[in-house]
Amino acid sequence: MATQTVTVLAARGKTGRRVAEALRAGGHRVRAASRSSEFTFDWGDESTWPGVIAGADAVYLVADESANGNDRLAAFVDLADREQVRRLVLLSARQWSQFGFPEHTAREDIVRASRARWTILRPVWFDQNFSEGSSLARGVVAGTVVHHFGDGRHPFVDAVDIGAVAAASLTDDRHAEQHYELTGPGALTVAEAVGLIENETGRPLEVRDAGADDESGVLTRLHDLIRTGQDAYLSDGVQRALGREPRDFATFVRETSWPSS
Repeated sequence: MATQTVTVLAARGKTGRRVAEALRAGGHRVRAASRSSEFTFDWGDESTWPGVIAGADAVYLVADESANGNDRLAAFVDLADREQVRRLVLLSARQWSQFGFPEHTAREDIVRASRARWTILRPVWFDQNFSEGSSLARGVVAGTVVHHFGDGRHPFVDAVDIGAVAAASLTDDRHAEQHYELTGPGALTVAEAVGLIENETGRPLEVRDAGADDESGVLTRLHDLIRTGQDAYLSDGVQRALGREPRDFATFVRETSWPSS
């Protein structure tokens, strides 16, 4: 496969970093783009957009979460079309399409309307939410994991698999016009997931269910989907895209550097 130039937005994030790693491992040129990367990119500053788009064969899109985010995404995709970017891969989420989050599914519509060959990735919650930059990860560090999921099970997906599927989609037309729902190979409760971390690290970890959220908003709705068991089912996107089974949570735990006791 010919070497390609691929722009990765949010290149320091959970998925962007792994997308970049998978692309480099495949011999491709990576434009790692973020506010603090080699290629400066800021959704709120359109002057930074041309430098990450011009000459790119493909772009990995992590949308802007601000109130104007969808308008910015549409403008960015229009610029990518004018610059003849060949492929666009959007990080979406399985919950957006399955459970009715129109403000988020609109992003998929924007990308599908592009002249580029597009792929939509719909992962569930990441394994790395237990290790990087979230309330679950902070709980692991503190020794007490507080959550709102009850005994609901969830098929957490490894961001390494997301990165691998994204890299394949960004460089191979066989993935064009595909929607890949990405999960792990099994569904776990938060208590079971934390138990695997506890066994690996030898650190005692308390798990506390804080009950159902008493606030409104997207995050509360996502918590409720897990708590009620609606989001426990498995999807086959990793298998379809990569021809192999997803990495399991135990593998993620073994390969992660955890805080010492």
